[in-house]
Amino acid sequence: MNLLRKILFPFAILYGLITSIRNFLFDKGILKSYSFDLPIIAVGNLSVGGTGKTPQIEYLIRLLSDKYKIATLSRGYKRQSEGFILADANSNAAILGDEPFQFYQKFPNIQVAVDTNRKNGIEQLLSQSNKPEVILLDDAFQHRKVKAGFYILLTSYGDLYSDDFILPTGNLRESRSGAQRGNIIIVTKCPSPLSLDEQKEIKNKLKLSLNQELYFTYIDYDDCIYSENRKIKVDEIKSLGKVLVAGIAKPEPFFTYLKNTNDACLSFPDHHNFTDKDILEIKNLAQNSLIITTEKDYVRLKGSLPSEQLFYLPIKSSFISGSENFDKVILNYILNNQNSNLQ
Repeated sequence: MNLLRKILFPFAILYGLITSIRNFLFDKGILKSYSFDLPIIAVGNLSVGGTGKTPQIEYLIRLLSDKYKIATLSRGYKRQSEGFILADANSNAAILGDEPFQFYQKFPNIQVAVDTNRKNGIEQLLSQSNKPEVILLDDAFQHRKVKAGFYILLTSYGDLYSDDFILPTGNLRESRSGAQRGNIIIVTKCPSPLSLDEQKEIKNKLKLSLNQELYFTYIDYDDCIYSENRKIKVDEIKSLGKVLVAGIAKPEPFFTYLKNTNDACLSFPDHHNFTDKDILEIKNLAQNSLIITTEKDYVRLKGSLPSEQLFYLPIKSSFISGSENFDKVILNYILNNQNSNLQ
């Protein structure tokens, strides 16, 4: 794979040129970006997948949903539907995509919508009688037809954008210079604790602008696993034989947190649509053992595997330090950009 990526280097240069021209045209107003009269926060990354966008969106939902009417807008990656859809009681992971459906199930007091055309999605949300007061755009850093009011850029501790290269030689969707659009940069999936010296070293690598703020987060695993109607302490099941199933970009930390030497670990591609063959493989491996999966995969596996065996492990994004300041920056942005409906 590394050799193939090196061979494809000329295509990476071409792809980088195309994305740079596109960004230049948006920056100069030659290609039009649309703004809206309410606070819009975009969360995204420069690389493909695996930076922790879902737990970061959930952090923002927890921060804001008691204070404002919140809507999330995603494209609904790999969903089996088209156009704008607002989640309701008839929705499922196939209609919305796994991550939006996870938002819908976990946070019943917010609106969850999907639309590949983010401009149309925002217009549809604002056309409702119960319109949102704040919109969170999921994975929208490169979606420049909509100009968000605030950008949060994520980069993984073990895969910093400063050390990466443009597709297909590397994993970047656009040039590293695109990071300058971020108001806040968050280095995700850090070890905890992370020394101040290493934080400083990473900051130097990322070459932030003076107006950008940098934070460091880590994945905080729940101390329980959950099924449809049960929860069990992780400490109680670590020594048991079980089957661990993950269809996420980087499953190794999930496996490491739960597994012992007797466990079977099944890894599938990110956002994998589980087939009948996959389900049969999982059942045959598990027999009567527990099946533990990620929260994102659970919404797709639920109903296909025995409910008394199928459990999921929740995660959340936690700040190594500075969470109070991060919260303050977000809340001040919203306070200063409220539209007339909130005043």
